Amino acid sequence: MGRDTQREIEGRTPTAEPLYRGGNSIEPMREDELATAAVEHFEATFESPEIRLEEPYDHYGNRGSVDVYVRTRPPERIEYLVELKADPAVRMASGANEILRQYRRMERYFYEDDEHTLRKRLGRNEPALNLLLLFAPTQRCVEHVYEHRRLYGSVDTDLAIDGVPAARKIAFLVNLEEAGSGGLGFLSVNGEVGIDSEQFRDAVPEESRLAEALEDAELR
Repeated sequence: MGRDTQREIEGRTPTAEPLYRGGNSIEPMREDELATAAVEHFEATFESPEIRLEEPYDHYGNRGSVDVYVRTRPPERIEYLVELKADPAVRMASGANEILRQYRRMERYFYEDDEHTLRKRLGRNEPALNLLLLFAPTQRCVEHVYEHRRLYGSVDTDLAIDGVPAARKIAFLVNLEEAGSGGLGFLSVNGEVGIDSEQFRDAVPEESRLAEALEDAELR
């Protein structure tokens, strides 16, 4: 997301965002709904970004596709590789390992494909590349992430690809209804704050779809 809309949890409770008033946590969501919100958000946040959906990559048979691929124009020069997971994908997956393998394959091979070039910018310390694995704010997705919270939570946030600073984010999407105005955000579950922590719960907007999902989910 844009720098001003990334809702990171760094040992504090973030300021409240607008509440999600559409749907409820039991109603399933599809990846195309999430992709539409992501595209609307990036178009509202950046000036004329390059956005591609289902962007394929292939490096000697190691192939796949990225749900949303975004390249912003100078001076930001930030890239986003976005994997979206909603109810169908979570239901069909054998577990977190399958989803994380797909995510790691994207990280490892996307820029090995000759069709994709990672732009380098000298003197940049903050991430120029964001590798996002984003879940829908639904009961099924909450139960899945919570069940596999140790695996998702153990994914390191910081890395470098070909010398370019990058960041990994495993997160829930929030404020989908604000996507058109650039207000789409996320709550991370990897790094220092996990889904089972009090800090994460405190950061969830009250009466939001994610809050309802956490309330309705059978967590064990």
